Amino acid sequence: MAAVGTSPRRRAAYLATAMGVVHSVLALVSFWLLHDAPKPGSPDSAVIAYYSGGQGRTVLTVGIYLLPLSAIAFVWFTVALRMWVAEHGHPEHFLFSNLQFVAGIVYAALLLVAGAAFSVDAAVAALGDGPVDPQSARAFPQFGRMLAVMLDSRMAAIFVMTTAGIGRSTKVLPSWFVWLSYPLGLLLLFGATLQTRFALIFPIWVLLLAVLLTLRVHRSAEPRPGGVATGA
Repeated sequence: MAAVGTSPRRRAAYLATAMGVVHSVLALVSFWLLHDAPKPGSPDSAVIAYYSGGQGRTVLTVGIYLLPLSAIAFVWFTVALRMWVAEHGHPEHFLFSNLQFVAGIVYAALLLVAGAAFSVDAAVAALGDGPVDPQSARAFPQFGRMLAVMLDSRMAAIFVMTTAGIGRSTKVLPSWFVWLSYPLGLLLLFGATLQTRFALIFPIWVLLLAVLLTLRVHRSAEPRPGGVATGA
């Protein structure tokens, strides 16, 4: 019987699944916690109270821990996903493969910068000696939303559509997921909003992809009539 536990394809699939879930969960939690942050029209007193109190420390946790760890997990996810595709032996689309890699790295970098923008005023309040500046506390979160919601969604769109293209050319992803990804990628590419709910679309897509990888691993691990299980 083949030693399926040591299959490089299975290891890559498990790593991609784990990192995809970590990225998605951390991103979803982060944007959920940031949803109640003061808006540009909030009064100065509300802004100061928010960033000076316990909610400010929550934003700081999101900015210096949750979003950075989410970005790091996504880098691992990108590399592991590429390893899993390569291990299948199907010829990859050179253009899509490189575009996917670049889009993934830029997406993670923008997520890191967005985390810093979201948390800079909370860091001043919690770690510094100066008071919270209401004008700054309005501007930096808006800058963070621009990065994380609008600009990062453009990179996410490239990642989604190139992954769909790779899945279509190599047959490593189900056709329904491939064709679902194209309109989703267009939505991410052309959507124009600063609502943090829009930023939830891509992590949910990554989570769905991680689930598909898990199902692929378990399905391929089932023994065939000859009693031998194959790699994912």
